[in-house]
Amino acid sequence: MPETTSPNVVVIYADDLGWGDVGCFGAADLKTPALDRLCASGVRLPQWYSNSPVCSPSRASLLTGRYPAHAGVETILGGARRTRGLPRQETLATQLGRRGYRTGIFGKWHLGVAQEFSPLNYGFDESFGFRAGCVDYYSHIYYWGAHNPVHDLWDGDEEVWLNGDYLTTVIGERASRFIARDDGRPFFCYVPFNAPHYPLHAPSEYMSRFAHLPEGRRTMAAMVAAMDDAIGLIIDTLDERGLRENTLIFFSSDNGPSAESRNWLDGEEISYDGGSTGGLRGTKGSVFEGGIRVPAIVSWPAQLPSGVDYSGAGLMMDLLPTILEAVDGSPTDLADIDGCPLLAGLREPSPHTDTDDRTVFWTYDGQWAARRGRFKRVHHVRKGMTPPYVVERALFDVVEDSTEQIDVSQRFPETVNELDRELEEFRAQHKRWGSAAV
Repeated sequence: MPETTSPNVVVIYADDLGWGDVGCFGAADLKTPALDRLCASGVRLPQWYSNSPVCSPSRASLLTGRYPAHAGVETILGGARRTRGLPRQETLATQLGRRGYRTGIFGKWHLGVAQEFSPLNYGFDESFGFRAGCVDYYSHIYYWGAHNPVHDLWDGDEEVWLNGDYLTTVIGERASRFIARDDGRPFFCYVPFNAPHYPLHAPSEYMSRFAHLPEGRRTMAAMVAAMDDAIGLIIDTLDERGLRENTLIFFSSDNGPSAESRNWLDGEEISYDGGSTGGLRGTKGSVFEGGIRVPAIVSWPAQLPSGVDYSGAGLMMDLLPTILEAVDGSPTDLADIDGCPLLAGLREPSPHTDTDDRTVFWTYDGQWAARRGRFKRVHHVRKGMTPPYVVERALFDVVEDSTEQIDVSQRFPETVNELDRELEEFRAQHKRWGSAAV
């Protein structure tokens, strides 16, 4: 079919996928052929970050172009119906809908479970998936801590039951059907998989591929492989419809891999340690690199080079202005967002990270971090979701020392002072955002 002038947009989001869980980012013990093929056709982003080391805030930043506090979501949102959600505001879906796009979301929402927080209220014409933080992959039931188990699968605002169907596969199929239903308009297809977030469930045909791996890693590899196949289906559908050349595909993860211990209903605790940070320090819940630096790829064959790296730092909040620039043909003037358009840099990637002079920030549960160029300043940082705090203050050169082992504060005191001053300014802004939140 003929291509539209404006690019189609597909955003694929994995859940708790680590930097070392993708073949083209160095994973040697699992296979991701679809993602590797996507990477070969586009730009790899080895310095890409989530705006938060946990689920809900990172998703809020992706959709709004704002830091989590500015978007109004700073913590993991629960699954109880009384839980608050994303405050009503402009999103990537509303922006693209205004530009004539049809819009759909297929997968994990995690920005509010009550009816008022339905994805259909945030610019999506079509939605399918679940609204809380995790579900059983086969029964699609949410259960966590003291909450009562509740079924959580929705087609639009109608509850649906697909008992026994593996959710990763279903999400890929629904996204593919949305793409195939081409009506001549450009589309925005947001595909936030719940894989490989716990519970660790995978079909036997995938488990059998990785029988040689230890138990936790084996299941993780199987879940990632199932997701990779679903991503392959989406890409194949674009190819079959003649849409691939003019479709911008972005792939990433909401945060680093989990090392949590999950308390099941019978009191059993199981540690989820199958994910890999690729050697980065920290995991989900930490503002060390392992919690926030995530694998990312962008491919748009009509406009971007293939098989190259973009060495600059980018964050999820940059996605909205970058996509709008791709759609509009020029930088979009949005006054109340925090992200920056990166399209020019993606078109002509520079190998020099030092040229990136923007300072970007993270905070989660008392931890703070700032990065400018090659340097990252951290305050009061822990390894994962819970204390103890293992570093009070440090400065790392995350280009030369991505594992954050060597504190270079003494060598670069001016950089320390500058980043500390900017962190204090960000703290003040963060406080103002929090006080203004609904």
